[in-house]
Amino acid sequence: MTRYVLRRIATMVPILLAISFAVFWAANRIATPGRDLAVNPRVTPADRAAYLESLGLNDPLPLRYLQWLGDFVTGDLGISLVRNGSDVWPIVRTALANTLVLIAVAVVLSLAVGITIGAVSAVRPNGFGDNVVTTFSFAGISIPVFWLGLMLQLLFGLYLARWLGLDPPLLPTAGLYSPGQQGFDLVDRMRHLALPTMALSLQLIAVYSRYMRASLLDVMSSDHIRAARGRGLPEHTVVVRHGVRNALIPVTTQAAVDVGQLVGGLIVTEQVFQYPGMGRLFLDAMYGGDYTVLLATTMIIAAAVIMMNLAADLFYGVLDPRIRRGSR
Repeated sequence: MTRYVLRRIATMVPILLAISFAVFWAANRIATPGRDLAVNPRVTPADRAAYLESLGLNDPLPLRYLQWLGDFVTGDLGISLVRNGSDVWPIVRTALANTLVLIAVAVVLSLAVGITIGAVSAVRPNGFGDNVVTTFSFAGISIPVFWLGLMLQLLFGLYLARWLGLDPPLLPTAGLYSPGQQGFDLVDRMRHLALPTMALSLQLIAVYSRYMRASLLDVMSSDHIRAARGRGLPEHTVVVRHGVRNALIPVTTQAAVDVGQLVGGLIVTEQVFQYPGMGRLFLDAMYGGDYTVLLATTMIIAAAVIMMNLAADLFYGVLDPRIRRGSR
């Protein structure tokens, strides 16, 4: 297993290098520093050229890439161009922490609910419960996240507050803390997480339940399940210990990929709920021409996707000893 991990890490390095160059090139094309100066009549071309020279942006692209890569590897993410010269890392760290909290709550909730209803659906296929779960899954997969987020805001922020006479609403529709909140308040934080978590979880629950149902149906027809039943084991033991454990492998793959993508893929959800995470930071950096922040967020997203795929491969060995022995 150790050799397998080292081989995987060795293959990750050239992939990240290739991604870093592509990201650097794209960021310099999309978020051009000083682009707003070009349309400002009070800024002369000489002033704009001096500004770009002060940032080192007149050097050739390969040279700037090597300089940025060297700083990035050593932990220097640069200085924000639009946030009064603030260091990039504290800005990204705060946004990343907020996003990871939202992802952790949404994924844990989605896995718990999705695996449970998927397993129950597979144990009694084609029954009433299975049909209900299947219908819910298709509906959950089909509903766009942005539409669901807007509907949740209308329901909890407007209609329920009006019907129940609540001011402020029971569940806040935007932000991370209530206005005037001082210090950390767990209850207030969870109230602000509730609606974004609902918007994210519905689709994830639908996906995980479908994966779990299909995988468990396949596992329950395998030889080792028939052997377990032949030994006289109780049905719940056969399902939980021998069926669910092996059926979790495809769900693990999907969950690991989801976590990696969600680190930077919460653009829509975070924008709808004005949640200060990585997705919203990415948009602010792109629209504001803050390419140093854009580079940092994009590279963290790419690294998160690759690392979560590695974590999924390692978790396979925990779920299935055959995979662990084969990777040595």
